[in-house]
Formats: sequence, C-alpha cells, structure tokens
Amino acid sequence: MARGLSVMIVGGGAREHVLSRVYEKSPQVEKIIIVPGNDFIGYNRDKEVVLDNGCSLTNPESILELARKYNPDLVDVAQDNALACGAVDLLRENEFWTFGATKSASRIEWDKGWSREFMKRHGIRHPKFWSFNDDGMAKDYVKNIYAADPESLLYVKAAGLCSGKGALKSVNLEQALGNVEMMKTFGDAGSTFLVEKGLRGEEFSYFAIGSGRDYHIFKSAQDNKTVFNFDEGDQTGGMGAVAPAMITKPFVGEIDREMIAKVFDGMALEGNPFGGVLFLGGIIDEKKLMNIEYNARWGDPECQVVLPSIKTDYVDVVTSCLNGNLGELNIEQDDLARVCVVGASRGYPGDYYDVVGKRIYGLEDVMKMDGVSVFGAG
Repeated sequence: MARGLSVMIVGGGAREHVLSRVYEKSPQVEKIIIVPGNDFIGYNRDKEVVLDNGCSLTNPESILELARKYNPDLVDVAQDNALACGAVDLLRENEFWTFGATKSASRIEWDKGWSREFMKRHGIRHPKFWSFNDDGMAKDYVKNIYAADPESLLYVKAAGLCSGKGALKSVNLEQALGNVEMMKTFGDAGSTFLVEKGLRGEEFSYFAIGSGRDYHIFKSAQDNKTVFNFDEGDQTGGMGAVAPAMITKPFVGEIDREMIAKVFDGMALEGNPFGGVLFLGGIIDEKKLMNIEYNARWGDPECQVVLPSIKTDYVDVVTSCLNGNLGELNIEQDDLARVCVVGASRGYPGDYYDVVGKRIYGLEDVMKMDGVSVFGAG
C-alpha cells in the first residue's frame, strides 16, 4: 500500500486504543479514525486521530454511515458486537476494504452452543456440556448432577455476547441454581445457555491472524478474569494479563495442531472460511489441553501485552491477510515479557455509578515512566 493512508478502527475500548497505537507506528499511516472510541484514545498522539461516537456497535448501518463520512483506505472491525451484527459484511458489500471476521465466521464467538458443536464435529477437545433454553429443565439437570456428586464444579454460560461476563462459576447446587436464574439478566444473550463441566487447571490465550487455511500464530498470553485476587469474585472483562504464558511452552505444537489449525481447516471445509483474528481461550487440565472458548477478535486485556510485541508493520500484516498472501510475509515479534494491570472503578463489574465523573489522579505521572503505556478502556 502507499503512504498517507487513513485507517478506521471500529470499537471503543482499550483494545482499540492499543490497535490505534500499532497502526500509528506504521510509516504508511497518516490518519486514524476510531468509532466510537473514547476520549482517552485521542490524548497525546503523534499522528492525526479522529474520534467519532456517532455510531452504535450493534447497528452496522451506523458504522457504514461513518465509513462513508471519512472514506478510509482500510477499516479494522475489532469489537465483538460489531462483528456479530455483520458490520464487516456490510462494509465489504459497499466496497470498503475491511479486516475482520464476517458475521457467519464470528459465530464461533457469538453463539457458544454452535461453537461447542463445531468443536465436536472437528475433534477439538472441550468440556462436557449441555445446552438449554428452559431454566426449569436446566435446574432439574444441575440438581441431578449435584445429587450424584456434591463436589461438582460447573459453569453456566450465556450462549450470546456478554462482554466477557457471561460465564458464571458454580461450586455447589445453590450457586448453580442461582446462576441459571442469572441468565435472565443477560437478555437475549442468555435466552440460550450452556451448563458445562468445570475444568481445573491453568488457563491461557493464543491469537492467530488468518484467512482461509493460511494463518500466523502470535505469542501466548494469560489474563485474569475475576475481580479479586486468587480467582475470587465476579467475572469481569479482564483485570490484567501477562505475556507470554510460560505454561504453554511444552504444548506449542499441540496447540497449533489441535486447537488452531482445526478451526481454520474446519471452517474452510464447512464453506465458511475464517478471516480475521482468532482468539483461543484454553486450559491445561491435568497435563491435557482443553478448549474453553473461541473468540473472533483480539482479547482485551490480552492485546495490550501481545500487540506491542509485533515488530512487522501491522498494516502489512493486515493487508497480506486480506490479499491472501499472508504466508509470504515474515512476521516478527520481540521476545519481551509484558504485564497489563487494569485499574477499574470501585464497584466494577457491578454498580460503579458513585465514582463516575470523578478525576483519576496520577495518570500523567505514570505516562512519563519509561516502559509504561496507559490505555483507556472507555
């Protein structure tokens, strides 16, 4: 591609902030538009950054309207709701060069039941699960499970998108019944839900960018999902991350062969090729790899510790993927270890209204520290 490019990123969180920094490093990029973005993304930038909140991430027509307004050379749809509502499909239909998974390909994330059945079809190891759209039947089922084994660990998971907060841990019958009831609070996303056998082990994340059966794997990461230390408290969108995840070192080849290649191959075989960023959430359970979930975009906060490691011009990475010649590009990453710590408002992930609008002191000082980056999550 030529220099002087404009890139439009669709999303509004820290993931999109990191992506904008990665694109900003490219000598090919002159202007970055983030929709809807957040105010912090525009702070202290080296290149022109435009924020426009005139769209809804669940309304692809509103995203298309902003693409027509700014006429970018490249659009990167990075946010899960935007992928699920078909923003990539609509933008491509209107001749915008767009990176990201189509609505049908991103189903691997937005429909957890379909995703588990896909894993069954292609021999990808996953926990035992049951799918329900009737809470009465689900409650009867978990009663039977705990009657047989009162020590059972279960997860009740909304099948739809819940910003990373839809998987509820159950260590006893009372908790499991309450979590089934909680599915109603997720609206349509929780109208169908899974009850899964819990896995005990250490979790990890892996990311691959690809198109069809051609893909490249980036370094691993490990995030912390619960609000408190030692895996205590409610599920969140992520409280921090590290990269690389050292626990995966003996399993790199197996992760590629059994959990990543099988997705790209399987989707292609089913006539629904995957293009974009594939996010594998896995666990090493008693020295055995198991799948927790797949997502169709960069993880947040994992991308904060993975994306900055990419030494190759990210524009070249994305455009090679779109052009179908990813295998010809030598993608380099540095070997640095990185840590991300999330600073969340008091009350998160529940009610944090009392602290909305209050100033956060000290950010300016932190941003002056060597080797430290600060990203705004919105």
